[in-house]
Amino acid sequence: QVQLVESGGGLVQAGGSLRLSCAASGSAASINAMAWYRQAPGKQRELVASIISGGSITYADSVKGRFTISRDNAKNTVYLQMNSLKPEDTAVYYCNARILLTMTWGQGTQVTVSS
Repeated sequence: QVQLVESGGGLVQAGGSLRLSCAASGSAASINAMAWYRQAPGKQRELVASIISGGSITYADSVKGRFTISRDNAKNTVYLQMNSLKPEDTAVYYCNARILLTMTWGQGTQVTVSS
């Protein structure tokens, strides 16, 4: 069992930056992959970025070049550095951890980008 706690969301002006953190506890050493998803009002949840244990990273096209996902294994924490934020990045951001076929979600953190 894994527990995830997110932090770092907030309100920022367009062009600004935020860094989200997701701390994993419990069976964190067994995590195969971690990811950030987001869900805007009225839209489906979408993958923003993911990082697997081997280090392979994937980004949604909409955030490539602006967002960076990283993982600190010693702290069992994954980060999402978000730069050049746009109003369309406004959403609730969720951390996700996968152990084999089991996925665990964090509670979500709101990111609001004003124009």
